[in-house]
Amino acid sequence: MGGVTAPAPLETEKPDSAQEVFAEPEPDVPWITLVHNDPVNLMSYVTYVFQAYFGYSKDKATKLMLDVHHKGRAVVSSGSREEMERDVQAMHGYGLWATLQQDRK
Repeated sequence: MGGVTAPAPLETEKPDSAQEVFAEPEPDVPWITLVHNDPVNLMSYVTYVFQAYFGYSKDKATKLMLDVHHKGRAVVSSGSREEMERDVQAMHGYGLWATLQQDRK
């Protein structure tokens, strides 16, 4: 009669151990916030931002600013992804160009 039939079960192949579907979990690699050089912000302003937001000493903030200026970027903080996302957003709020990435040391 016109009854409803259950769908056939899906057949799945079991992967070879060499073709594992799930990769090994990566160790908890810290994330970093990078501030990049830009043609807009004054070096004194970048130094101020590093002091005001991160609480760095004038010497440390100046060193990081010089890295940004001469090397094109500097790592200004490290920690969990959530913390680095917050730092990147804060740098954007100050008008600085910042990104985050996993630290691959």
